[in-house]
Parts: sequence; C-alpha cells; structure tokens
Amino acid sequence: MRLLVIEDENALSDVIKAAFIDEKFEVDLAEDGETGYLLGSSGIYDAVILDGMLPKMDGYDVLNRWRREEMHTPVLMLTARSELEDKLKGLGLGADDYLTKPFDMEELVARIRVITRRQGAVRIDSLEFGDLRLNLDSGMIQNKENDDEVRLGKKEFQLLELFMRNQGQTLRREQIAEKLWGYDCESEYNNVEVYISFTRRKLKYIGSTVSIKAVRGIGYRLERIND
Repeated sequence: MRLLVIEDENALSDVIKAAFIDEKFEVDLAEDGETGYLLGSSGIYDAVILDGMLPKMDGYDVLNRWRREEMHTPVLMLTARSELEDKLKGLGLGADDYLTKPFDMEELVARIRVITRRQGAVRIDSLEFGDLRLNLDSGMIQNKENDDEVRLGKKEFQLLELFMRNQGQTLRREQIAEKLWGYDCESEYNNVEVYISFTRRKLKYIGSTVSIKAVRGIGYRLERIND
C-alpha cells in the first residue's frame, strides 16, 4: 500500500515514514499544503496522513478541495490542537479519522489500517482471479487448481495486487510506475516491464492460466490465457 504523509515537521514525518516502511507501506512525504494537495490529487495513494497546520495551504483547505473534487482517498488528520471544534471541523470536511499530537506511533499505524479497510465492508486476506489466489498477508500466489505456490518479491506483490484490484481494466505504464514507485523516485518506466516479466515467470512457474497481457499503445491488463 502507498501512503502520503503531509507534515512540515521533518523530524516527525521521518519517524512516521520509518514506522510505516516497517509495516511494508510505500511512503511519500510532502512538507507543505500545495505540494501535498497536488500529490494527493493523483489518486495513487491508499491513504493520506494530513497535518492541520501547513505552510502555503492549510491542511483543512487541502482536505476541503479534495472532497469538493470527489477525491475519496481515506484521510487521517493530525493536529497539535485538542479542542472539539477543530476535530469537528476536520471530520465535517470529510476526514476519516483524527489524531492529536503527541500520539503513539502504534496507534497511528492501527488507525491507518482501520480507515483503509473501511473502504471494503469486510476485511479480506486474499484476492482471486481465474485459478489464481494472492495471499495479502504472506505475499504468496497459489494456483487453486493444483495447489502450487510461490512467494512474490515486494514489487511483484504490489504489481499483482494492483492488477487484481483493478480486474478488467487496462492500466497505463505511467499509472503503474506512479503507484509502485511514486513521484520522487528516479526509476525509469522500463522498471514496469522488468517487474511484469518477473511476475509473468512466477505465474508460469505455478502453471496458472492467468497472465499479464500487453495492450499495444495503452498498457497492461490481467487476463486468463484461455479467454
């Protein structure tokens, strides 16, 4: 999962980033409201941690603009204020949760996991497509027909999860690169092709009839080979 942290206190944002990397999140940072607004508007993030008081654009204004533009990514607001009025303001603008500084990092991680799961009515531990099952906890893929399985590398897992959460859709190479590597990385788009190749080999290894098909001039989509 990819997380955006919009926080102007560098020491705090670094600590938050480290905590979520330990939880296998990909994390991008923004130090001001304008940058955070633009990054969050991309739609590549699974959740946003948003400070209420930011330079260039207030966190409440950022959230208000997103919700007016129908950007529904879960947002947890951070603030140094503890007054009920401020909490109600953030929630009224569309925040999914609210945490007052100082806070316990374990609580922050737990709350982010809750609001990301809230998008689905039921907590799921696997995704399925055709004869393929992806275990979201272990990172294993299994052929349901013959029970063969293999573990995916980190980027292979993120790639296949992205395709399985967007079944039937053709994803542009740029979309995939932004989702897996974000905007700040120096990775070239050919990294997408490299990891698609790696993932295809593992699908073939377990004998799956599922494949990642190139759609010429557009991108890639997940298909059953016999379809």
